[in-house]
Amino acid sequence: MTTKLVVGLDGHETGERALAYAQNLAGLIGDCEILVAYVIEWSPYSFQTAEENAQRHKRREEEISTAKERIINPAIKKLSDAGVKTQGVVRHGDVATALNDISKENGAQQIVVARSSEGGFTKRIFGSATSNLVMSASVPVTVVA
Repeated sequence: MTTKLVVGLDGHETGERALAYAQNLAGLIGDCEILVAYVIEWSPYSFQTAEENAQRHKRREEEISTAKERIINPAIKKLSDAGVKTQGVVRHGDVATALNDISKENGAQQIVVARSSEGGFTKRIFGSATSNLVMSASVPVTVVA
């Protein structure tokens, strides 16, 4: 049975540390797949004009495309070049909820995130969202320094 790890990336050096930790762990495990994930914070409850709502879908698709190009695809290439099975996903939503949902949907055994960041993903989640992720995740969460 393949072990699956979800790695939350933030587009910064801290996310690279989480990715490196997961890559090392995958090497120790053997039959392992890493699912690299990037979450774009987005709330379905923000108030917008009709014009903004008309552009919302297009903007979401552009954000997903940019995140794949700049963050997910380079991580996939790095892992693939090292011989690690990998795939990537970009989501909109609450970071803690999205990472937990991704892990459940893919049957992951663990989530790996970085502890701190210059202003990206982990800065947003190290407060209440990190606590929420650690306390509510369906699988163990490893927080990398």
